[in-house]
Amino acid sequence: MLSDEEAEYEGIGVSSRLLGFLFLGVALVFVGLAVIVVASVFLSGSGSVGGIILTGPIPIVFGAGSDAGWLIALIMILTAVSVVLFLIMNRRQRR
Repeated sequence: MLSDEEAEYEGIGVSSRLLGFLFLGVALVFVGLAVIVVASVFLSGSGSVGGIILTGPIPIVFGAGSDAGWLIALIMILTAVSVVLFLIMNRRQRR
C-alpha cells in the first residue's frame, strides 16, 4: 500500500498501449483532415462530408455534398454499433 506522499506523486496509471492508441487516434484525425483539404483542392471543391457529434444521448448529425446522405447513414450505423459494443464491454467488466 502506498503512503499518502507516494500516492500523490504516483498519479493515475495509464498503460502505454492505451496512450499509444490515444496518440494514434489524434494523428488519424489530423491525417484525415489533411486528406480532405488536399482532395478538395485537387478536385476543385467537389466532395462530400458527413459527421456526427454525440452530446450525451442527443446526436448532432451533419453533412454536405452529393453523397452526404450515404455518409450520414454509415456514420449513424457505426455510432450505434460503437455504443452497443461499449455497453456490452461495460457490462462484462462489472461482472
